[in-house]
Amino acid sequence: MNIFNKKNYGITLNQLAENWLLYKKYSVKDSTYFRYQYIIKRYIIPNFQDEKLYILEDCDFNRFIDNLMQRLSKKTIKDVIIVLKSMLRYAESKYHFDFKLNLITIPKNEPSKINILTKVERKKLENFCKESASFRDIGIVICLNTGIRIGEICALTWNNIDLENDLLRISQSMQRIYKNKKNTTVTIDTPKTKTSIREIPISTKLHKILTQVRKENMITGNEFFLTGSTTKYIEPRNYQYMYKNCLKKCNIPYHKFHVLRHTFATECVQIGMDVKSLSEILGHASVDITLNKYVHSSFENKKKYLEKL
Repeated sequence: MNIFNKKNYGITLNQLAENWLLYKKYSVKDSTYFRYQYIIKRYIIPNFQDEKLYILEDCDFNRFIDNLMQRLSKKTIKDVIIVLKSMLRYAESKYHFDFKLNLITIPKNEPSKINILTKVERKKLENFCKESASFRDIGIVICLNTGIRIGEICALTWNNIDLENDLLRISQSMQRIYKNKKNTTVTIDTPKTKTSIREIPISTKLHKILTQVRKENMITGNEFFLTGSTTKYIEPRNYQYMYKNCLKKCNIPYHKFHVLRHTFATECVQIGMDVKSLSEILGHASVDITLNKYVHSSFENKKKYLEKL
């Protein structure tokens, strides 16, 4: 189509980014909005500068993706492409361009191996944390026995722990939002997905530990669990550092904090928990996520069934 027949042929990518961010601002969480903003400023604008949109109609965006593949993780690339395609789709709808979005490919995510603590490592870590009895160490015990995420344990307050009904209520998560390189802030908000708001049964073992902790401390109810304070909290990146030191004291090789969640989920599968129940405990958006990530039959299990034929 002749560009002069287009109503908004002079609009640039920078202008599109501003308009799209404004369009998204009140429909997503602050953390998501600032993530979008960061992706645009860090990866999209520098590659296309202030190019006019009608010129980008003939752009081979897969070359841009190939360039990203040389220096970024597939997860980051996927995030960049999702934002870019959403911006271009908005431009198509509002300004009547055609970027042929169906030709933009997203690299496939190769299934990564799930790392978990060995039984010896898990027992050593849990025993160390129980003996320590500090709030932050007991927080690790909670994660090992419920599979909650680091942002969820950091935001957890005693109001969320119902020992009378043996329930752990997860309704909020903590994270640090990067507005730009020099401006960050810690936020406590509802989890990203509705399924992450959930109730998790407290086992008898965990009930005894938490009852003892509450008995030995002046708990009123609205204190952050990890600090025992109503005003002070431990943010995820600092808790990650404390956890790392905890592993070191136990002579356990370093594992990311998320491995506690993987370890819990894997153990649940091994003892025969049904996938629906596990999915709800983990707060997954769908049972498929749980199936694809944790439920894998062993060679021995397959052979056992084949022997029955």
